[in-house]
Amino acid sequence: MRAILDHCTGGVERSLTAGTDFIHEGGKTGHLFVLIDGKVEVVKGDNVVAVIEEPGAVFGEMSVLLDKPHSARVRAASDSVLYEFDDAASFLRERPAVALLIAQLLAQRLHVATSYLADLMHQYADHGTHLAMVGEVLQSMINLPPMQVAPGSDRQSDPRI
Repeated sequence: MRAILDHCTGGVERSLTAGTDFIHEGGKTGHLFVLIDGKVEVVKGDNVVAVIEEPGAVFGEMSVLLDKPHSARVRAASDSVLYEFDDAASFLRERPAVALLIAQLLAQRLHVATSYLADLMHQYADHGTHLAMVGEVLQSMINLPPMQVAPGSDRQSDPRI
């Protein structure tokens, strides 16, 4: 994702000290962040789900693209420097190359997730446990019309399943 850094002119360079939250789960800012240097943690509920230190990593893109609240909290795990774009939607419209790079990143994440779910479906198809439902989850995920995506969590069941 380093290629994104080549397109970040116009972003505000922001220095954060370790422990500083810059995205709040459930909040909605319209901002996009690009890591220049440092290490950040993505936190869902009380769990750290990713630690990222690759320059060019992007944060806040799902909220911007779906026009939904942020799905996780993101904080600096070390002193870090990021670009911040206050009007991310305009930034992406003006720089289609960045939008394409983000689309490729999201497609890669989706590929990994569906491959993992398909593997689970194969492994647990005949077990009769809740994991046997993975096929139904995959099918509902694939057939959702745009903007009706409503992923569940441990705290909230997905009503479609």
